[in-house]
Amino acid sequence: MTQACQALVLNRGTLYARRHRTAHDESPKRSRRQSVQPRALSTQERATVIATLRSAAYSDQPPAEVYQSLLEQERYLCSVSTMHRLLRRVGEAGERRLQRPAQHHAIPRLLATAPNQVWSWDITKLPLVRRGVYLSLYVILDLFSRFVVAWMVSVKENSALSKQLMDEATSRYRIAPGQLTVHQDRGSPMIAHGYLDLMQTLDVTCSHSRPRVSNDNPFSESQFKTQKYQPDYPGRFDHPSHARRWCEDYFDWYNFDHHHSGLAGFTPEQVFTGRYHAVAEDKQRALDERYALNPERFVKGPPRVAMPPTTVAINPIMPDEDGVILDGRVNFPTLSAAGYVKSTLSLK
Repeated sequence: MTQACQALVLNRGTLYARRHRTAHDESPKRSRRQSVQPRALSTQERATVIATLRSAAYSDQPPAEVYQSLLEQERYLCSVSTMHRLLRRVGEAGERRLQRPAQHHAIPRLLATAPNQVWSWDITKLPLVRRGVYLSLYVILDLFSRFVVAWMVSVKENSALSKQLMDEATSRYRIAPGQLTVHQDRGSPMIAHGYLDLMQTLDVTCSHSRPRVSNDNPFSESQFKTQKYQPDYPGRFDHPSHARRWCEDYFDWYNFDHHHSGLAGFTPEQVFTGRYHAVAEDKQRALDERYALNPERFVKGPPRVAMPPTTVAINPIMPDEDGVILDGRVNFPTLSAAGYVKSTLSLK
């Protein structure tokens, strides 16, 4: 026995104790959880508690509320924790009131192959010098070219201004019925009934981002970052006129002089108007001249001008997926015989 216990690394006293218990105990030991507690509620008492919790008066109330209500009636059935334990046993634990079912929103998938097919717009806040006071900047962006087709600075943010902005923008760019899709988030001006009714009247399709998913509107968010990271961005504006003057200069630069990285270095205006083809030829001639002079510097061969993408999408389908006070000023870059100039419409 000693040698066997040493081989099994077992204490002999433990072995003898187990043999003794097995020899004298006729029934197997039960755990504390399996044992009947002397202070536990009887079967009838448990049934009474469950029936009370299921009654019409308390079926939608939590155990803590039921417990206090019964005490006021000079009744005590059990503790709050016991009520919870009995509800868990019958599978009725959790929220007892009616809950709104989980909402499921479709992933917005948009594709633009030419200007004025898809617009993306959003509203950002511009802080004033007076702490806690903000202006609202409305910006509509053409998805294909990143061209800012309209913008507005206002002291208010409401659906009436949204209607004004979209009504004038679609009229200015002669948007035909059924031609345009407008993508936006779910802010109150974007989901107001008056705004949606106007879009239906204009026969413009509305697309909305999913709640709390900023990546569903990336192009507008990116433009706002470009704006607020400009070296001359004041941070805080003195008054609405100050904000409008600064935004006028900024959007003039953004549309006509900003070589957009998402457009292969072309400006939004060049892509919006189609001038980028002629500009690309000028760039290619410059590259060809340099290559002819120093071909050894171009180890990958003759350089070619990168062209902007032919399609721009929001949430494209990847190959591995199965089966993509009402005062404001609206500003429109408009085309004239001499090219693009800016005109301003003031609305009071």
